[in-house]
Formats: sequence, C-alpha cells, structure tokens
Amino acid sequence: MTLFHEMYGAYFRIAARVLREAPLTEQALRCIIPEEGFRDSVLFVPQKLIPQADGSDWGLLRRSADGRLAAVTKHPPFMPLTLLQKCWLKARLSDPKMQLFLDDETLAALSDALAEIKPLWNPALFRYTDRFTDGDDFSDPAYRAHFRTILQALRAGRVLHIRFRTGKGRRMEMNYLPLAIEYSRKNDKFRLCCRGVRNGKLSGSGVINLGRIEYAGATDVTFSGKASLAEYFRLRRSPEPVTVRVTTERNAVERFMMEFASYEKYTERDTETGECTVQLWYDKQDETELLIQLLSFGPVLEIIGPPDFRAQAAARVSRQYQLLAETEP
Repeated sequence: MTLFHEMYGAYFRIAARVLREAPLTEQALRCIIPEEGFRDSVLFVPQKLIPQADGSDWGLLRRSADGRLAAVTKHPPFMPLTLLQKCWLKARLSDPKMQLFLDDETLAALSDALAEIKPLWNPALFRYTDRFTDGDDFSDPAYRAHFRTILQALRAGRVLHIRFRTGKGRRMEMNYLPLAIEYSRKNDKFRLCCRGVRNGKLSGSGVINLGRIEYAGATDVTFSGKASLAEYFRLRRSPEPVTVRVTTERNAVERFMMEFASYEKYTERDTETGECTVQLWYDKQDETELLIQLLSFGPVLEIIGPPDFRAQAAARVSRQYQLLAETEP
C-alpha cells in the first residue's frame, strides 16, 4: 500500500491535519482519523501514523519525552494546486453564482492569481433544457449584498428584518430566522427557507425568492430557541406523497434516482421486470415544479396518484397535444 493512494485524498488530509496539530496524544490522533477519513480508516491508519517497532509506519511522527506524538517535519504540510485544479477553479469563477459566496477582495485576488490560466471550460458552450429563462440576476450588486447578509445571518443564527414582494406583487415585511438557502435548477433562482419570528417566538414557515427581496438587514437578535431544519421541512411537507411507476427503458430508473436524489422517498422494485414504484414527498409550494420534472421523463414514467396530481399531469399533456396540433400545417 502506498503512502497516499491519490493526490490530496483522504489519507493526505488525515496526515496533514495530524502534522499540523502535533504534538498530540494517541487518543487525539484516533479522533482525527474518522473525521477526515472513512469509517473503516480507524482499522489501519493509526498503525501507519503511530511509530511502530518494526518500522512499518509512514515515518511521519516520533515519540517525544512526554510520550506524545511529534512531527518529524519542520514545516506544516503545503498543498499547491495542480494545473488542472487551477483550470477548474478559473472555470468555476466564471459562474456568477460563485461570486455570491466571495467578497470583492477575494474575487480580485483570485482573478489576479489565475490571470494566466486557461479555464477548463467555457460557460457559453452549455445549453440548458427545461429551465425558465427569467432566472435571477446574480451579478446585481443589491442581489449580492442581500445574499451575503443572509448568508452571514444564517451562519450566526441571527434574525433578519426582510422586506420583499410576493409573486402577486404584495409587499411583505417582518423578522425572519434564516434556516437554509436553496437553489432551484428549474427556475435558476436562489430561495431562502425561513421561519417568521414574532415576540421572540417562531411563527409559521416560508420560502422567499431572493430576487424579490427589497431590503435585508441583520437585527441585534440571535435566536436561542430550537429552530430545526427538519421541523421546517415537516411543516411544509405534502400531506401525501406522489406515487409514480418508472420503467427500465433508456436507463429511466437510474436517471430518476439521480434527478430526485434529494427528495424523501420510498421505493419498491419489481424483481421480475425491474420497474420501480416510488413514493415522493415534496414541499407543497414546489408542486408545479415537481410536476414539470416528472413529465420531462415522458412515457417511461407514469404518475399513479394522488388523483388530483394525476389530473394536473393529464391536463398539461392534453394542452401540449393541442398546441402541437395547432402548429401542424
């Protein structure tokens, strides 16, 4: 077995952290390994890091006079980026969504450092299907400011005062506790999952499109109560699941599982035909988006229930058929 089976992989991260934190005890070392590596790494990695009498260890540590493990190196591990990684990073920075997570100073520094690097791909080469064209303007200064304010409050557990307009144009304004920021590939928009705060208590749950926010400011309030993201999704969860049947044609089952990997679901597979019957639970507000996603699978997927959801799917298919018939010469 080689020292690291791949560049900067799990074993490199384990060894790098151990060397940075050395000198340390064996117990501390054994705690680091499962955090940076795999569950079964504790079965063999300690023996490679802790000095062995037969010399079978990696030779990175030595025992000090007090019995602790000290690093044999003089300097902390350094991980220079490979050319491929730099090309990937240059390509990622061309995505406006990446700029939401970085301040102007960091962006400028990265741009200077990668000025001579050719990006791994050009975003203009990509064409997205089944996506709305009215996505958020991620380069808008106000949008970026709102995003960073929300992100900072989310990390600090701080309550925000937000003013926004609903989809029907009605203005709303109150205090909210941010719980998560999610991105919709279908809409090309970021949304804030949050709960209202009234008199220091949680009140209801909601989803706010960041593009509709007019003002977002941090308050002096840090919420000290219980604000579980799981409880938030439970409140917004559909009362009953959508049940679908997926055939094996055109790798439909594999594609379906990948497309809906983030959904709560229960799956049964027919061992004879390979077909899968799946129950999907979803956010009630995302019902239309879910319907469009399911219909995009075409004849390899059948919506079984609930009846009203199936009726919506039938109505959409019928309307599409009418539009096609009208365009025929």
